[in-house]
Amino acid sequence: MTDQFRDLERPSAMRRKDVVLMATVTSFEALPHPSRNELRQFAELFVPLFSASSEEARRQAVAALSRSPTLPPTVVFFIASQPITIAAPFLASSPCLDDDTLIAVARTQGAAHVRAIVRRENLSPKVIDALVSLRQDRPAAPPGATAEVEDAPSPSAAAAHEAERRWREEELRQRIKALANHVHRSDDDRLGLRTLSPVQEALLVRFARSRDGGMFASVLADSLSTSRWLAERILLDISGQQLATTLKALGMERTDALLVLERFYPHLANPVNATPRGEFLWNALDADECGRRVEAWRRADGYTARESEFATPAQQDAPANQSGSRPLRSRTVLRRQA
Repeated sequence: MTDQFRDLERPSAMRRKDVVLMATVTSFEALPHPSRNELRQFAELFVPLFSASSEEARRQAVAALSRSPTLPPTVVFFIASQPITIAAPFLASSPCLDDDTLIAVARTQGAAHVRAIVRRENLSPKVIDALVSLRQDRPAAPPGATAEVEDAPSPSAAAAHEAERRWREEELRQRIKALANHVHRSDDDRLGLRTLSPVQEALLVRFARSRDGGMFASVLADSLSTSRWLAERILLDISGQQLATTLKALGMERTDALLVLERFYPHLANPVNATPRGEFLWNALDADECGRRVEAWRRADGYTARESEFATPAQQDAPANQSGSRPLRSRTVLRRQA
């Protein structure tokens, strides 16, 4: 009853503006897909009504608009810049706040707005980096100010401490996510791995199209930095398993690898349930396991490769011609037998 009597004490004009504000918000929420003209009209009506309404009506209006999927950009920034007692639910849950608006609010408003933004789910890396930089750039409080706070604690000290703790937890959580993304690298991350150059990949595809096994083996050996003998041994596997393993370890594109496999091993082009056998073989291979297997082949090739495989023809003929003598030739004249 006391609250009802208090409501009667308020000026009738303010109560009418509160009613008009909530009616405007309710009407806007009823629009499933507001047009550009409706968004403009709502922005023109909302700001003056919001400024003239009571604080309780403002809270209710902002809480209702926090669920709205579409709002005018001017209204979004206007609500986000309100005092934290009003803007907190909007900053924490509104889907209309994009990254640029969140960063602008964090930079122009206080730490309370930043803590409200941190409570949002699925913050983008761009916003996280901006929040971390703002935290690092924030000046440290002077010792005298800290002593004054300790001597006269405010009622919101516990809430501020809790918000600071949540900030640290969120920062640690994002750091752990970044480390996890570094450990579980994406498939296109070839940093530190043996990878085909564009020229090598183009040559492999070209020689596969012409089914030139000799030149293909030479380029493959150059790509692996191994002897030609290892490249030829890989090609001799008629199942295509070893060549597919090698191409996946070298990071060849899927379409080019399937073309190479089908050219050298025609049986891999035969479809099984409308899917070529080569595609089944390629999809069954794990890139990391292929890399480890090819590295094992390279080490074994380094142990067993003969020096003659890398020697030039001049070096191979050198021992035979060290004496400088010329091969003996018979001066005997062959007579034609009668």
